[in-house]
Amino acid sequence: MIEAYLNIMVIFAIMLVGYALSWKKWFDDHVADAFSKLVLNLTLPLSMFLNMTEKFTKAEFLTLFKGILLPAISIALTYFISVLYAKWTKVPAGRTGVFRVMFTASNTIFMGLPVNIAVFGEKAVPYALLYYICNTTFFFTWGIYLIQNDNLTLTGKKTTFSFRFMLRKLFSPALLGFFIGLCWMLLEIPLVTPLRDFSRYLGQMTTPLSLFVIGIIIYQTGFKNLKLDKDVLGVLLGRYLISPLVVILLSKVIAVPSLMLHVFILQSAMPVQNSMAILAKAYGADEEFATSSLVYSIFGYLFVIILLLKFIF
Repeated sequence: MIEAYLNIMVIFAIMLVGYALSWKKWFDDHVADAFSKLVLNLTLPLSMFLNMTEKFTKAEFLTLFKGILLPAISIALTYFISVLYAKWTKVPAGRTGVFRVMFTASNTIFMGLPVNIAVFGEKAVPYALLYYICNTTFFFTWGIYLIQNDNLTLTGKKTTFSFRFMLRKLFSPALLGFFIGLCWMLLEIPLVTPLRDFSRYLGQMTTPLSLFVIGIIIYQTGFKNLKLDKDVLGVLLGRYLISPLVVILLSKVIAVPSLMLHVFILQSAMPVQNSMAILAKAYGADEEFATSSLVYSIFGYLFVIILLLKFIF
């Protein structure tokens, strides 16, 4: 367990580098924006493509895919709980949708994938990607719709959720990379060496660039501007207690292999999606609330991961 925790500390060390380079004025808003675009539109799609074509065989995927039921139902139940919790605690307009999304959706790639690899090794990647499929589908469809509806200037003009809207969000670069890799693998098309190397070189940039962005966001926000109010605490409750607890309870009904369950538990208890602050700003939602929740969830994870590793091991 100590070795796993030390491996995880490497991830936070890279975030610290991003923070320090922002303090040194090497990184700024433009760099963070460039890194985010690079990750979301190029390195992450290639990483998803490569993971699907290299980590799975057709037979393995068809066997593993049965396990997708547990994360799919757990995310749906967690979202339902977030709706009830937001009403009970009277989360104000302008942050209701953001609250529900952060309560429900995990940072399954930028944090989840490297943490699971650090704890379990490469054998955890297929299971981590199963959770990623459900989490990302929720986040980039219904989640984006909820964030858009937090724009206070659009009061009375709610965005209509439609099948066309869902399809448009499903064709984001990250999900396209996944779906192309999925089809490539299911059709058993050989992956030529130049394409594999190209995808690997760029795909391996995903984690360090993503962690740099988180470090930049923390620096730009400033610790004095972070607010730990009841809604931020509600987000942390959802991320670190409700979400993993739902997975654990569901596993009593939906049996899955031990390693798969442990990966699902770790994936469900990850910090807030690191793109939340950017999306909240872009859609006119409560950016300060999103940023505070993101930063507190990241630092809180240093302590939460100790408990999670004790539970798993």
